[in-house]
Amino acid sequence: MLWLLSVLLPFVRLYLCGVKVLLYQLFNRSFTLPVLPKQNGRVAIVTGGARGMGFETARHLASLGMHVVIAGNEEEEGLAAVRKIHEEDSEGKVEFVFLDLASLESIRQFVQKFKARGLPLHVLVNNAGIMLVPERKTEDGFELHFGLNYLGHFLLTNLLLDMLKKSGKQDCCSRIITMSSATHYGGILDMDDLQSRTCYSAHGAYSQSKLALVLFTYYLQEKLTAGRFPVTTNAVDPGMVDTALYDNLCSPAQAAKKPVAKLLFRTPAEGASTAIYAAAASEMDGVGGCYLYNGQKTQSADITYEADIQAELWKRSCELVGLQEA
Repeated sequence: MLWLLSVLLPFVRLYLCGVKVLLYQLFNRSFTLPVLPKQNGRVAIVTGGARGMGFETARHLASLGMHVVIAGNEEEEGLAAVRKIHEEDSEGKVEFVFLDLASLESIRQFVQKFKARGLPLHVLVNNAGIMLVPERKTEDGFELHFGLNYLGHFLLTNLLLDMLKKSGKQDCCSRIITMSSATHYGGILDMDDLQSRTCYSAHGAYSQSKLALVLFTYYLQEKLTAGRFPVTTNAVDPGMVDTALYDNLCSPAQAAKKPVAKLLFRTPAEGASTAIYAAAASEMDGVGGCYLYNGQKTQSADITYEADIQAELWKRSCELVGLQEA
């Protein structure tokens, strides 16, 4: 009975969140990007930038004149994305660099290579993610949702933080944008079982990883503000978007999704719009610690504002990836 509840409740919570989002999207138009300022001379890293919302983000930032590094673990797909953006005569430069967020060693190698180039870093978009995959572990033994969606971006952000601080200015901050999800509202963070080992639920593991990203965003912003560093960090909720993330839905859900997606899901470009806005809009300069949905600042789950939980998650995360907490 306990096992059934551990699997069933996360499933119900996740799909209830989905229904609420679809109802919102039924009655509300997608956020329309305003005209954004040119970004010439600025450098961005977009994880998972070869497909879906990541690709749309990389493409738009490049069109504004930014030098965009697409970071991903599928080289052929990444190079194809670069070619496609170049064919559109974007004003910026686009390149692909290999990064496997399910490997702490790959993350460290990526950062080492990037730093060796002497480039600045003005924007980091933590976009890559997986959803509802069967129980698997990362190279380092972490539950895959928690390890890739959250811990991988936690380590990447921390290792690039010194570059973001150096590249930012008080009147032109560097920016970190992290892709969360409405499913975080139904997420439960068990500090004693962050790896979902007691009873695995793909729905619960995914929701927990997205909840952890919001807690991480808020705590990091507090640290940046306290140190008066010219860096902001915000979490973004893209809504329900028609991307490959849904490929792991069960067969009945897949069948139900197809007609619903055509009517109510956002396109990848629409889903990426708020992340692009957070990365490049003038009115977002110096604005951090926000949860952004459909182009607006929105209240996230109550638990995300609890400072002791933010601090405890940060401490545990540092231990897991081998970082000193300071």
